[in-house]
Amino acid sequence: MNACRTYRLRAIAIFGALFFLNACAGRVTQSAVPIGNFESVGALVPANPAGAYQVIYPFGGGLDGGNAATQLVFDSQGNAYGTTVQGGNAGCGTVFRLHLVSGQWHETVLYNFGCFADGKNPHGGVVRDSLGNLYGTTVAGGLSGGCTGDGCGVIFEIKHGGGEAVLYTFQGKDDGFGPGSPLTFGPDGTLYGTAPDGGAHSSGTVFSINPNTHHFQVIHPFSGGDGGSTGSLGALLVTAKGAIYGVTELGGAHQAGIAYRLTHPSGSPWKFEPIYTFKGQPDAANPYGGLIEVNGKFYGTTYFGGTAGAGSVFELTPASGTFGERVVYSFKGGTDGSSPTSTLVAGPGGAVYGTTSAGGRTSCGCGTVFALAKSTLTESVLHRFGALHDGQNPYYGLTQFGSTLYSSTVAGGTSGSGTIFSITP
Repeated sequence: MNACRTYRLRAIAIFGALFFLNACAGRVTQSAVPIGNFESVGALVPANPAGAYQVIYPFGGGLDGGNAATQLVFDSQGNAYGTTVQGGNAGCGTVFRLHLVSGQWHETVLYNFGCFADGKNPHGGVVRDSLGNLYGTTVAGGLSGGCTGDGCGVIFEIKHGGGEAVLYTFQGKDDGFGPGSPLTFGPDGTLYGTAPDGGAHSSGTVFSINPNTHHFQVIHPFSGGDGGSTGSLGALLVTAKGAIYGVTELGGAHQAGIAYRLTHPSGSPWKFEPIYTFKGQPDAANPYGGLIEVNGKFYGTTYFGGTAGAGSVFELTPASGTFGERVVYSFKGGTDGSSPTSTLVAGPGGAVYGTTSAGGRTSCGCGTVFALAKSTLTESVLHRFGALHDGQNPYYGLTQFGSTLYSSTVAGGTSGSGTIFSITP
């Protein structure tokens, strides 16, 4: 199995043919181009239009990138950073920045992936350190020679001063391969992430890397079965004390995934604890997004499960050393949305916000943006995708900057290559 195959399996079960084609695009032989090489000045959109929803950048699918399967991260000036799976000079993806100039959003490509040693097809976006350096992963590329010649993926750094450095090249062995989820900083500056395949039990891994020394470590190999299998698309949740919370897409007693915790007592190895095993319909099933913590409780989404089998929002509550679980919303599969793959965000007004990858408009089923009220956790739909050029299929979660929420779609827009959008609840 190669790095591309994980996303083929996800494409069949989850994302459909579009994601399959984009994640597994053929190799292009152009070399990568360094930071600051390309700025898109076409199709600019006013920053403050009337109405709550706005496409702030539609990707053209060429030099500016395409298939924005990305979360966004902001700096203090309000510039947004993310990745595209395709496009750029070599067709193997980009790292980009969106910035406001005279009230309009411009896109600058910071890095073009060259498909080989420097990586290929970045998913999930980047994280940013205090110096402005960006870190992320690619599902393919690298020079390991494994993973059926497509490369097993890399961990990369885009330096604030310009250029890319590969921090680690996956070998497709016990280290895992095909990482497609965002990285997360721990309290000491260590980066944590997951690989959905490979590992000692061929069920994926949780890994750490020191961005300064490049020291890489597998801190847990998923064992399959009751130990969970296949790390999620969502980022890991790392607490201020260094505990890690996450979910697996598969595994568990019902093959519907698990939620887990990793702790690292001083002088001791990492300890892995399954904290909940999803049971499947009408319970939650198959979580693809990560977890968030709100007032001591944990919340996430599942692609399947719920009373209608169209996905759910669930809550985990610590209680006497164990965790109780309940489904707080079951998607009906119609205009309220279905099949969420994103991580939730606690946003304006104390509500919880998220996206669904499908459902919404009856004419399209291209996904929604939704809110769960703070006190009642009742759902309201803020936007249904599928109108002219507004984007289709948001896979990664929302990011809050100020009072506005931002995210991406992998399709739709003026060129059909995805969008970056904002929405003000």
